Amino acid sequence: MSEQPKNRTTVDIYGQQYVIVGTEPTSHIRLVASMVDEKMREINSMNPSLDTTKLAVLTSVNTVHEYLKLKDQVEQLEKELKRIKD
Repeated sequence: MSEQPKNRTTVDIYGQQYVIVGTEPTSHIRLVASMVDEKMREINSMNPSLDTTKLAVLTSVNTVHEYLKLKDQVEQLEKELKRIKD
C-alpha cells in the first residue's frame, strides 16, 4: 500500500498557531481551522469569562452535537431515498 503524501499547513485558531499535518489539501485544512476559529469566537462572545481550555471543550461538544444531528439527517434521507427507489 502506498502512503499518500502529507501536507503541513500552519493555521491560526483563536490566536494560536498550529501546524496541521494531513493528507487533505491545504485549502481543506485551512477551511477546517477557520471554522473551528469561528465557532470558538462565537461561543466566546456568548461566554466571555471562559478560559481557553473550557472554550475549546465547549466548541468540541457543540461541533460533535452538530455532526451527530447532520449524520442523523443523512441517515433519514438515505432511508427515504431507499424507500422511494423500492
